[in-house]
Amino acid sequence: MDAKASVKVGEFSRNGVSRVTTQALDHDFEPEAQVTPVGILLPQHDALHLFTVTGKVTSDCLADCLEDFWVGQRQHFPRVDTLLLNLDNGPECHSRRTQFMARMVEFVQHTGLAVRLAYYPPYHSKYNPIECCWGVLENHWNGSLLDSVEAVERFAASMTWKGVHPVVQRVTTVYESGVKLTKDAMCVLETKLQRLPELDKWFVDILPAPATPATG
Repeated sequence: MDAKASVKVGEFSRNGVSRVTTQALDHDFEPEAQVTPVGILLPQHDALHLFTVTGKVTSDCLADCLEDFWVGQRQHFPRVDTLLLNLDNGPECHSRRTQFMARMVEFVQHTGLAVRLAYYPPYHSKYNPIECCWGVLENHWNGSLLDSVEAVERFAASMTWKGVHPVVQRVTTVYESGVKLTKDAMCVLETKLQRLPELDKWFVDILPAPATPATG
């Protein structure tokens, strides 16, 4: 899972190449909107899911994207009991980000899945397979005008990854930035996390609560 750099929506020149003559603004005027693509890639299935986020990408935004993804895909993976998420240790999803970890614990409790968070160290996120998807998307829209949110989504939906078009979903929720837990609340939350010794920041397991045995 990863968030791409935000795209300014408007008639802006982006220094790309187009097969047709395209007029664009050569000054960075105020954009009409900004769109941040958030992607979830299943490498073994070559399946790419893109969320076009029109607001801020926060911990809650990323957690909501994961929840929406799983709601739409869980019927295809009835035997899966663990999700392994490869992440880039960005500011909104690293394992010390209290709100993100709180949402991951909620996700585990709600779905009954175990979640394993595996982070790439600094300057190594380029090895995350989804980074290749961003390169394909950039080459796909290249010098074309992204003058509307719909244009961004149209290009996202028409690109192909390993011969398959991605699923594209717009996210218009307005997220509040800076949401975080208190130190006391985070101490309680830490009891629900299993951090790998000596790699505690980079490798975290979140396990569902064991089932309560029936009595009678």
